[in-house]
Amino acid sequence: MTKTAAQTGIPPSPSGAKSIAPGLILASLGAIAFSGKAIIVKLAYRYGVDAITLIMLRMLFALPLFAVMAWWAGRGKPALTFRDWLGVIGLGFSGYYLASFLDFAALAYISASFERLILYLNPTLVLLVFGHELWTGGGGKGGGAAAWGAFLVFLSAVSYAGYLVYSGEFVKRLGSLRLVGLATTVACVLCILQFVLTRPMSVAFEVAPEVIWLSVLNATLCTAVPVLMVMMAIERIGPAVAAQTGMIGPLSTILMGVVILGEPFTPWIAAGTVLVIAGIFVFTRKGR
Repeated sequence: MTKTAAQTGIPPSPSGAKSIAPGLILASLGAIAFSGKAIIVKLAYRYGVDAITLIMLRMLFALPLFAVMAWWAGRGKPALTFRDWLGVIGLGFSGYYLASFLDFAALAYISASFERLILYLNPTLVLLVFGHELWTGGGGKGGGAAAWGAFLVFLSAVSYAGYLVYSGEFVKRLGSLRLVGLATTVACVLCILQFVLTRPMSVAFEVAPEVIWLSVLNATLCTAVPVLMVMMAIERIGPAVAAQTGMIGPLSTILMGVVILGEPFTPWIAAGTVLVIAGIFVFTRKGR
């Protein structure tokens, strides 16, 4: 019987550490890029754009990238059945359309730092930071707005959690890259359709040029690119290690919020960040 390094007392070889380094780097960069989305959204809101228009622009520019991703991953694979399409549409709605829309809407009311903490934080621990944000109105619109924004982010997290729970079967049948490409393509179409049904088309041409460039950056660097990075990281180091590496996400958002947006780094945010990292670390250790 082959003994593990822990049983023999022999440390793992340097080559083993080197073999997971590319995966760790990809997972870290993917988490940082994902987290940049909140910063870009907050910057775009400074130009008077609303959530529906902003998410439409993001998904409009991301649509070709995800469509190509779905086509590439589906080459030579069997065509999707009716049941497969139903699953893809449902997962695209919950995991990428609804979760993204609620998150974008929430960022109009709360700070980027608080938004990221809610997404990563157990609801019982978020009360520490939430109490201070509610009292001071961290999004700049008062305590009531902060409460509404926090609730929207929480619903966004619930919606995405539903996607993660029910996507397992389809990942096995379709492959992770193909499923992500198809589900995000569905989400892009839904976001564009939502805009067409609720806004006059002229609104899309009235936004500031800065909003267009921020949306292009959001669609590429903070949406399509990190999706590929995380998928490649999971292939190399597995989902558990990739998830642990993703803990860098809220830290990078808070840092970018302070440096780029000028958001205050209060003791409440610091305490909430510590609780986030501790909670995720304990949870992932137990799940091993």
